Amino acid sequence: MSPQQPMTAPTLDEVAVAAGVSRSTASRAINGGEKVSPEAQAAVDAAVARLGYTPNRAARSLVTRRTGSIALVIPEPDGRVLADPFLAGTLRGMSQALEPTDLQLVLLIDRPGHHSDRIVRYLRGGHVDGAIIASHHAGDDLEVAVRGLPAVFIGRPYVATEGILYVDVDNVAGSRMAAERLVAAGRRRIATITGPSDMGVAQDRVEGWRAALTAAGLDADLSADGDFTLTGGALAMQDLLARDPEIDGVFAASDLMAQGAMRVLQTAGRSVPRDVSVVGFDDLGIAASTAPALTTIRNPVEEMVRTAADVLLDDLEGRGRATRPVLFSAQLVERASV
Repeated sequence: MSPQQPMTAPTLDEVAVAAGVSRSTASRAINGGEKVSPEAQAAVDAAVARLGYTPNRAARSLVTRRTGSIALVIPEPDGRVLADPFLAGTLRGMSQALEPTDLQLVLLIDRPGHHSDRIVRYLRGGHVDGAIIASHHAGDDLEVAVRGLPAVFIGRPYVATEGILYVDVDNVAGSRMAAERLVAAGRRRIATITGPSDMGVAQDRVEGWRAALTAAGLDADLSADGDFTLTGGALAMQDLLARDPEIDGVFAASDLMAQGAMRVLQTAGRSVPRDVSVVGFDDLGIAASTAPALTTIRNPVEEMVRTAADVLLDDLEGRGRATRPVLFSAQLVERASV
């Protein structure tokens, strides 16, 4: 008995013969159907299914000039990506959005000491068909890197120039809502713990807090910089208490920072919410498990990511390019910290 011969994958030539068309027609039918009659397209589709033909991605990319890959760009270190609920939700949302497609997800994150240079080089090198960018900072050059590349930002870029598309929650309205809730609770020395000053979302959340306090005739002079982390929130709260022990309300620009702030307040003997009311921003799981449970502003990250992916895919597939940002409405989620 002769040894069994290994099965070979069907070739494009075999598909063309089976379909009764030329090789070039078969190639065009498989790679998008441009200038192919409906009859020829149907014949090629049937031959592909019958033979079990799988297109060669490398060869296909030469024809279509497409890589079949989408980048999710998060210019933060890997530890931050895994620990931050917003960034973890961004990754989940992107994976879900691309699941029905044949597109490959490429995750680009920062390495310590490399800033964003490596990411910028990769995006400019033609390795992906488009990009979704989250956690954008001023000076990371990503707005420049994606010029000419279909791209959508999650969160308002630091400088939202014309032609830059983004999907976001209404951070100004949300932070104003948070501060107004503290005012309604009778609080009069209301501080804020901000996000990084080089991020558009952080700017917007400070703006809303300040607008609410000004409208209520209260001083908006108590703010401390944070970095959207638990430790950053704790350090900022320590700074605020040292400057003004009479603080009776805190709006933290993320739930992680609010959790850190509450731990410092409780260590200092300040009860939440009896002595100090606290409102966060995100509602991505942590808020419901703090003690007391945290009143916060919902940040619909997974919905935003799916919307951004839809906008990007519409552009890539020629269904039209969005021309304006997409803003989700802010929503206050009441719990026990106010």
